[in-house]
Amino acid sequence: MSGITLNRRKIILTAASAAAGLILPTGGIALAQAASAASSAAQDVNAGGNVGYYRLNVGDISATVLSDGLIGGPPQIYASNAPEAELEEVLRQAFLPTDHMTLNLNTLLIETHGRRILLEAGAGQTMGPLGGRIFDNLAAIGLRPDDIDIVVISHTHPDHVGNLRAADGSKAFPRATVFAPRADWDFFIRNEPDLSYMPVSEDFRRHFAAAIRQSLEPVTNDIEVYEAGTEIVPGLTTLPALGHTPGMANFLVHSGSDQLLLTADLAYHPIVNIDHSWLPGPDRDKETALASRRRIFDMAAADRLPVLGFHFPFPGLGRMLKTDTGYAWVPANWQF
Repeated sequence: MSGITLNRRKIILTAASAAAGLILPTGGIALAQAASAASSAAQDVNAGGNVGYYRLNVGDISATVLSDGLIGGPPQIYASNAPEAELEEVLRQAFLPTDHMTLNLNTLLIETHGRRILLEAGAGQTMGPLGGRIFDNLAAIGLRPDDIDIVVISHTHPDHVGNLRAADGSKAFPRATVFAPRADWDFFIRNEPDLSYMPVSEDFRRHFAAAIRQSLEPVTNDIEVYEAGTEIVPGLTTLPALGHTPGMANFLVHSGSDQLLLTADLAYHPIVNIDHSWLPGPDRDKETALASRRRIFDMAAADRLPVLGFHFPFPGLGRMLKTDTGYAWVPANWQF
């Protein structure tokens, strides 16, 4: 297949994938923690609408993608080195708004060896009013927060830890052991983090850091920190993916010959970080993050691994294709 043919094809494939992210626009970023508002918003959206969960199997492991809703912001934040005019044209060609990029929040529940393990906690209300829907989607599959045994966090940004704190300040998942990367815990919790690298206002940075601390406060005394590369339980291995944060990990779910790779925030949206190799602005160390991105994307392409993107259009599943100029995102076929 020629490079020209492949590049035209990948635009069509990813544009179709991105259309799922246009169901709802997101508003401004806020720090409200009112659970009732989250529940009300979720009910308004789900009434007569689409479900926010998607089931699959990884070998003998039962898995369910659970949506926590949506966040978003100016596209330039997620494609920091993109020329403005080119970025606008790319978004327009993909039928996406040019002034706001919508990001999904795709957590994954796996059930293995008698334990229910949640990979990423989701945002809650820490980054806008359209997060916090994981609890409704758990209920939709017949589960409650106290049915979760383990929560594993790839990194400690608010959109990955926000749901750990209930509205009353208690643990939102009361029985769960929470695992977080040691380097992130040291950077964001044990010390005052320097967030000057983030391409946002100083006020936003203060709220961002406060949201991390508040979200993790209920689990501070019994947190389990891990080094990337650790196997959390049989069938769940963490992979080093440093750069976005000091300790960010990716997850490899595996059973027999089947595998599923979760790429956390290596890429925010396939259009701007895969089909185009623009750099996410929130990456703390952009060179290290770029090296992690290339290493893991190369592995995913070479091994033809199924991939789950945390922020990709729901349900976020697909495969990475190596092209003559980089990579292309190929969404998975929907299975009933």
